[in-house]
Formats: sequence, C-alpha cells, structure tokens
Amino acid sequence: MSAEGENKAPQEEQEMSFWDHLETLRWAIFRVLGAVLVFLIGCFIAMPHIFDTFVLGPTTSDFFIYKWFAALSHGVHINGIMPDFGDDSFHVDIININVATQFMTHITTSFWFALVLAFPYLIYEIWKFIKPALFPKEQWGVRLAFLCGTGLFYLGCVVGYSLVFPLTFRFLTQYTIGEIVTNQISLNSYMANFMTILFVMGLVFEIPMVAWILSQMGLLRKGFLKSYRRMAVVVLLVLAAMITPSGDPFTLSIVFLPLYMLYEVSILVVKADEPLDGDEDE
Repeated sequence: MSAEGENKAPQEEQEMSFWDHLETLRWAIFRVLGAVLVFLIGCFIAMPHIFDTFVLGPTTSDFFIYKWFAALSHGVHINGIMPDFGDDSFHVDIININVATQFMTHITTSFWFALVLAFPYLIYEIWKFIKPALFPKEQWGVRLAFLCGTGLFYLGCVVGYSLVFPLTFRFLTQYTIGEIVTNQISLNSYMANFMTILFVMGLVFEIPMVAWILSQMGLLRKGFLKSYRRMAVVVLLVLAAMITPSGDPFTLSIVFLPLYMLYEVSILVVKADEPLDGDEDE
C-alpha cells in the first residue's frame, strides 16, 4: 500500500470538527448505556436464579471445583497442605443483618454483571470511535490489543471465580481461632470478597497486555524480563500470598502458577532487545 493510502484515514479524520467528534462520542455513550440498561434488566430478572446457582455456588460442597479436586485427590487429605475436598458436609450459610441489604445487593450485583456482559460492546464502540484516526497498520495492532485485552480480562475473572475465590473462601470459613468462636458470614462480607477477587484477577491477567504496550512504547524489552526472572518469581509469590491469605501451600501454588505463566507469556509478546551498532555492522 502506498504512503498516500496509508495516510488516507487520518487525513479524512481531520476533516471532522471538534463538535462532530463530540456528537459521535455522545451517541456512542448513549448506545453503550442502552446496552448496559438492557443487560441490567435481564440480570435483575434472572438474579434470584443466578445468585443461588452461580454467586453462592462456592458455599456448598456441590461446587464443581470442589468435586473436581475431590476426584483428583481420591480422598487424600494432607492437613495444612491440601484441604479436604472430599468432605460432602461443607456448607456455609450466608446471613443478612440489615433490612435493605438484600434489595441493594440485588441491584448492585445486577449492575456489575451487566457491565461485565456489556464490556465487549463497550470495547467495540471505543474501537469504532478511534478507528478513523489510525493508519491501517495501527488499526491491526489496536484491534488485536482490544481483543486480547478483553479475552484476558474474562479469563482472569474465570480463574478468580473457579479457583482463587472458592479455595480462599473455603479455607477462611473453616479456619477458627478457638472452638468457641463460630463463623457467621454476612452477605455484605461475602459479596465484597467475591467481587474484589474477581475484579483483581481480571486486572492481574492484563499483565501480558501491559507488557506488550510498554514494549511498543520502547519502555520494556525481552532481555529485561529474562534477567529479572528470579526476582519476578519472588514478587509473584508475594502477590499470590496477598491474593490468597489462606497460607496453605496448595492454594498458594494454584494462584502462583497462573501468575508465573502470565510472566512467561509477557516475555514472549514483548520486543527483543535492539542489536548494538557493532552487531548491525557485522
């Protein structure tokens, strides 16, 4: 493609005035809000079923990840290292102590679920808005970044829901400082930890995307990540311990391994070190 063709998109974009851009952005925001409203209504209607089967799934021994680990361990239970996933009596009652908490939880949970479901459409609208100002080569890179970033965020949420939250929740609810003290988990406490872990894991899984962006900006190179791999292992272990305060080696390793894999993926996606002048001459 000629240089004239490559510059065509930005030149056409310059013909739009500031108010034209503002009007385009305004309608994009309206469409996103409309999509969120549609998902919000749908989630609000379906929330009683979603809440019992999905949100409160980790509170019983019937949760799928508990069943999988029970089958893999074949009833093996090592105290302090591996939880007893074969315990079919595990059940935690979530209590409510405030009058309006259940109603407000219904609304807020529906809203957050609507945002998560509408997130791909939000990314699409952002892409449509900035696309005319990009060169064809830039469009491919930004499109790939949007797709990968969205996919990684959802993957992080899945890992948070399937592994990090249920394992952390099960450990903390079964932990007691004394035999007299009984754990009673409030709805507010459960939802705060549930949403926080899912959101944090979604952000953590953006590490390769952040590394790629920094690489494109010339701020990060492959050699730097390779040289600090050992230090990164220590930092990731500390981060895994912060995400999972349970402290048992099994849960810690379940969280650490995906984080380390993300670091290795980051090494693959960043640019290689620029050759020295002497190397180029050779």
